[in-house]
Amino acid sequence: MLQWASALGFLLLSPGLVAQAPEIVASPVEAASVLRGADVIILGEIHDNPTHHINQAQLIQQLSPSAVVFEMLSATQADLVNGMSGREAELRDAIDWPESGWPDWSLYEPVFLATGNRPVYGAALPRDSVRRAVAEGAAAVFGNDAEQYGLADALPSEQQTDREAEQMAAHCDMLPPPMLPGMVEAQRLRDAAFARTVINALAEQGPPIILIAGAGHARTDWGVPAALSHAAPEVRVASLGQVEDLSEPVAPYDVILRTDAPDREDPCLG
Repeated sequence: MLQWASALGFLLLSPGLVAQAPEIVASPVEAASVLRGADVIILGEIHDNPTHHINQAQLIQQLSPSAVVFEMLSATQADLVNGMSGREAELRDAIDWPESGWPDWSLYEPVFLATGNRPVYGAALPRDSVRRAVAEGAAAVFGNDAEQYGLADALPSEQQTDREAEQMAAHCDMLPPPMLPGMVEAQRLRDAAFARTVINALAEQGPPIILIAGAGHARTDWGVPAALSHAAPEVRVASLGQVEDLSEPVAPYDVILRTDAPDREDPCLG
C-alpha cells in the first residue's frame, strides 16, 4: 500500500461506486485549482487538437508534478528524453517522432518543453504485445499481475457492448464484427499498462504524477482511472477530459475543460 496517499479527495471509481457529476471549467487555471491535491492527474486529449496540448503544458507548469508519464513514449524513448535535458532541439529526431504515427511534433513540443527537468516515463507497449491481446486477450499478455489490474474478469455485458460499439465508430464502421472483442481487449491491455507505469512512477518519485493520454484512456468508468482503482485503491486519481462539443454525450471525467475544435477533415472520408 502507498502509505503517503493523502486523505482529501477525489472519487475513485471502484466497482459499485457512482460517479460524481464532473466540474466543468473554462481555463487551465480553473482546471488546476480542481485537480490540485490528487496523487495522480490524468490529462486527456484529442490528439490532433493543438489547444489541448497547450493546455496540458500549462497544467504541468501549474501543478508541478514529480514526473510525467506519456502514452506516446516507450520506456526506451523515455530514457532518451531523460538524457537530453538542455538539448530539447534534438529531441524530436532522437525519439524518432516523425515515424511514430503521432500527429506533428509541433503539437506535442509544448508538452515536452513543459516537463523541464522532471523525470519522464513511457507507458507505450510494443505493437506486437497489443496485437497479441487482440487474439489472446489482455490478461494473457499483461502478465502475473493481470488480476490486480482487473484484467482477469470479463467485462459486464452492457459495458462490453458499449465498448465494441465505440471501437466500431472509432474505426469508421469498417471493422469486421468478430474483431471487436479483440479490439476491446487491446484497449484494456493499454489502460492497465498505463496504470502500471503510473504506479511505478508514483512509487519512485512520489505524488503528484501526471499522465498524458488520449481522452478514451482518461475516462473514469473504464479507462486508466478504473485500472488504478483496481490496482491501488488508496491512490487518489483526478481525470481531466478536454471536450470540443458539450451538446453531444460526453464520457465521464472528474473535470471537463471545454475547448474549440480545430479545422479538420472527416477522418473517415479516406
